[in-house]
Amino acid sequence: MPGRVGSAYTCEMTRAFTLTVAITLATSCPGAAQTYSIVDLGTLGGSSSSAYGINSLGEIVGVAASTSDMHAFFYSGGKMTDLGTLGGEYSQGQSINASGSVTGYSTLADGTYRAFLYSNSHMTDLGTLGSSYSVAYAINDAGQVVGSSTTSTGLSHAFLYSGGEMIDLGTLGVNQPGWTTTAYGVNASGEVVGYSYVNSGNFRGFLYANGSMHALGTLGGSWSQAFAINNSGQITGQAYLPKNVEAHAFLYSGGKMTDLGALYQYSSGLAINNSGVIVGTANVNDGTVNLVYHAVIYANGKPHDLNTLIPSHSGWVLSSANSVNDTGQIVGYGTIKGAQHAFLLTPQ
Repeated sequence: MPGRVGSAYTCEMTRAFTLTVAITLATSCPGAAQTYSIVDLGTLGGSSSSAYGINSLGEIVGVAASTSDMHAFFYSGGKMTDLGTLGGEYSQGQSINASGSVTGYSTLADGTYRAFLYSNSHMTDLGTLGSSYSVAYAINDAGQVVGSSTTSTGLSHAFLYSGGEMIDLGTLGVNQPGWTTTAYGVNASGEVVGYSYVNSGNFRGFLYANGSMHALGTLGGSWSQAFAINNSGQITGQAYLPKNVEAHAFLYSGGKMTDLGALYQYSSGLAINNSGVIVGTANVNDGTVNLVYHAVIYANGKPHDLNTLIPSHSGWVLSSANSVNDTGQIVGYGTIKGAQHAFLLTPQ
């Protein structure tokens, strides 16, 4: 199955809202901390759900279980609506823009995955780059969609869907079977980020702009991936450190990749809003060999566990923060009463 924007943490309404702002402002506002209320988005009648995108109006998309299948959902005004499929049993909403257009992927009746655009109560198959497979991960306010598709030669390439046409963005190197190139984010200028393999066989995060794909580098290791880009061109994702035994979330801005740290060994920046606020996930040390991940928000160059910023004794364990809008609302998924559910966090 295929895989894969804040409130100001201030005492003054006029203070700049940037990554350098701390979760707890011990020096300038003693005792002040950003906390969140939490809403369980529920399901479509089944046992599980996950949220992946939220727009400026607080409209949310993701995937939820019905009594028999897993379908993309649209959530607004306290109500979850089933968006259906392209004829198959599965669909997943990944991103929603300001006008309420949704993108993601769905199976056809034969089980093949296809990228879709849902608009005006209709789900449209966006096609492919020449073969049978495509998935979509992000949409901007102009309706441009990005994702990944197989070409007529069976290779996986990133695409930009614009003006009714799916455009092949190419790769960072010599492509071959098994070397996936995927686009995960697109901003208002049509700049695209994702990851692609280079000639050495390692994968690197990329920025596609002005008709060219450029590698973003790493944090000293061999690999990186870019997951999101805001309208200022700031990028977040994950990159490996020297020796390739740890991978951390990063902020890429002004041509420089900055390490955002980790709670333990691994972290990822999954979304960034237009104020530069980044959310994602990071693993924690639970004393076992298991990799347990918690939802995080990044500030002052490090991740802060969102589980510490919601009401105590809520019963939730937040696993991943997947999107954050410009008002500070965060969506993702976690566990409540033993089931995985989508959540909405709203700054208090």
